[in-house]
Amino acid sequence: MVDVEEGLLVRKIKEGVVIDHIPAGVGHHLLKLIDGITKHTFVVVANVKSNKMGKKDIIKVEKWFPDKDKLKIISLLAPTSTVNIIKDGEVVEKYKLSLPERIDGIFKCPNPRCITNDEREASFIATAFIKMDYDGTYHCFYCDTLITRDEFKSLKII
Repeated sequence: MVDVEEGLLVRKIKEGVVIDHIPAGVGHHLLKLIDGITKHTFVVVANVKSNKMGKKDIIKVEKWFPDKDKLKIISLLAPTSTVNIIKDGEVVEKYKLSLPERIDGIFKCPNPRCITNDEREASFIATAFIKMDYDGTYHCFYCDTLITRDEFKSLKII
């Protein structure tokens, strides 16, 4: 057993992923956006005390491993997080995330006039959002619509 916080115990997982150092309150947004997590055994620990962050969220998912698109979603919403890949009860890979410079083909552009939303063109043109600043404002490569990191939480995933 791992003591997460006084009085709260969460067992180790043997195969899967542990996403740690998620900013407090962001864990539930990740669950909504990342398709596939809730089909597995998972636990979300919210508002855990953290020496570095004050409070944080943690997500543990058994028998699920994120692909590169899932890692981009995690890094967009929780750039301070770490992703630990667990096999045979041990960490075999660890990713320290940061804001992605570019996000391709994951989120739908919120601008209905964007060429990526044109039914005739959408199957040929994938969305692309480019990071503009350190805080995480992005713009659509095609229509220049500005999107903040918080706004990505409500965008449709393609």
